[in-house]
Amino acid sequence: MAKKEAKTDLWVYDLLKQADISLEPQGSSIKEIDMALKTASKKGTGNIGFPEYIGVVKDYLLVVEDKADVSKHIKLDDKGNISEDIGAIVDYAVNGAVFYGKHLARHTSYKKVIAFGVSGNEKKHKITPIYIDETEYYRELPAVESFVIFNENNIDEYYIREILKENTNYEKETAEILKDASILHEDLRNYGNLLDTEKPLIVSGILLALRESERKNFSVEDLTGDTVKTDGQKIYDAINANLQRANVSPDVKKDKILSQFAFIKDTIKLNEIEPKLKKTPLRYFAEYLNNKIYKSIRYISSAEDYIGRFYGEFMSYSGGDGQTLGIILTPKHITQLFCDLADLQPTDIVFDPCCGTAGFLIAAMHNMLEKSNDKEQKQNIRQKQLHGIELRPNMFTIATTNMILRGDGKSNLINDDFLKQDANRLQLKQSTVGMMNPPYSQGSKQNTDLYEMSFVEHLLHSLVTGARCIVIVPQSSMTGKTKEEQALKENILKYHTLEGVISLSKDTFYGVGTTPCIAVFTAGEPHPSDKICKFINFENDGYRVAPHIGLMETESAKDKKQHLLDVWFGRIKAETKFCVETTIEATDEWLHSFYYFNDSIPEEKDFVQTVGDYLTFEFSMAMQGRAYLFKEDKDASFE
Repeated sequence: MAKKEAKTDLWVYDLLKQADISLEPQGSSIKEIDMALKTASKKGTGNIGFPEYIGVVKDYLLVVEDKADVSKHIKLDDKGNISEDIGAIVDYAVNGAVFYGKHLARHTSYKKVIAFGVSGNEKKHKITPIYIDETEYYRELPAVESFVIFNENNIDEYYIREILKENTNYEKETAEILKDASILHEDLRNYGNLLDTEKPLIVSGILLALRESERKNFSVEDLTGDTVKTDGQKIYDAINANLQRANVSPDVKKDKILSQFAFIKDTIKLNEIEPKLKKTPLRYFAEYLNNKIYKSIRYISSAEDYIGRFYGEFMSYSGGDGQTLGIILTPKHITQLFCDLADLQPTDIVFDPCCGTAGFLIAAMHNMLEKSNDKEQKQNIRQKQLHGIELRPNMFTIATTNMILRGDGKSNLINDDFLKQDANRLQLKQSTVGMMNPPYSQGSKQNTDLYEMSFVEHLLHSLVTGARCIVIVPQSSMTGKTKEEQALKENILKYHTLEGVISLSKDTFYGVGTTPCIAVFTAGEPHPSDKICKFINFENDGYRVAPHIGLMETESAKDKKQHLLDVWFGRIKAETKFCVETTIEATDEWLHSFYYFNDSIPEEKDFVQTVGDYLTFEFSMAMQGRAYLFKEDKDASFE
């Protein structure tokens, strides 16, 4: 075996291992597969033949054939199909993989075969999956960067999405939730005559009350429209009881939250029998939420911020004040990516000073609990290791409610202005991880404290030395477009270290019009002049905008995220079009686009293609009577 091919085999083995997939090299311990390979010679002799790796994941048979040179990735015939000539099967990765896949589909009982043609190395490579069924029909699937979407946890979802072209249960559930949110929004407007800021509070308040139904202290059936003790009073009392049960303290905090829910018992229209409904609007809303939402939140294990999604949906319908105040709710896949970039551990203490609906804290709690098997430690995570600050009272109430609904035994949230907090006092929380999505577009020369980088600097000062700090901000924040922002960047590097910046898709905050990036810092350690930072272009993240739904995960999202994390943590190298590693200055624009250079050496085919394009263009111009464009002007003079 050539040395280059041996290196490729080892690299592919590492990829499979990282994806938690166990395939066997050069053969199989499964009897029927082993028997089939005894006649699988690629030269068609009927003798023995082995792909590089083969094995079974659930009921899928996976076959991997690799080549060291990317020029030997695939060969097509004159009709554009994968060539089945013996030479192509022997010399090309995809062609060999398809041969083995079809042979195994024919000679084993496996009905679903996925063959992979792999070529190149960790920095520059191609991985092409091919689906082959029992009829030996095959279909080339979109290229991938890793094997993570083919492991036991993900392969069924991949099969449904990419091969069957159907929606997964999660996608169906998402569409249903958003549809329910739309209906509820309309009903809140039609039957409640509510302000935009009151709509999410109705939702969160009723959900808290429904929590008391588990202890038989509240029931939707009790909402009878009584004029003495109104439905609103019953819900308000249940909210109060649940806040006490959740140990929300001090009392002043609980009173702040209760004051936000007071309109539920005080609004006459909500507590009167509505003729069309033949019940009070509150009874109707409680029934709706109990059937459609509450059961999902309580009984589906997920880091999903359901109330946050409802809030975002309400705001998108009403065109409310969220965007004008710089409040942009963070999507679920970003909150989970933060946890991965921070490499969260069960011992970490997480702080979000602009917590909104508590999406980051919920994702962090879920992530940390999954990594712990110790009951006492899990209780500690819930009660002592999650801290947040939120300025707006209604958002603070929603965040607290969301944390309680997600099983936080003691919601450590503060209703206050983060920028007015003493960073030294905040350090006493001993936070080892900071996460933040600060208010956007609030800063100006008159209000320099409200620049996004002001929030970043203050968060960094508020963490313990060596803490990981991850923020999502507009890309413009990384350019230092004003003198004030430039000074902030310089001061950050004076006391803290920039690890890198990840540029995101313009659709990340769908409907908002902000192109964001994720910046990662280490707090309390001055930035060394020779520090190598990573700047990554993650605009192609595997998410798409779906009509009437918004941002949705595609079958490639997990693969692309895995590739990002592999590059970020140095497990693999990447081309500069994806990641640039470099030293920085405070005056630089901390973005991939600023540092990017094309380090790929052009191949002969690139030269041929360029010349061909030029000649085609020249011929086209000549046919249009514009050949004069290519004639040298003998009278032209140059100075």
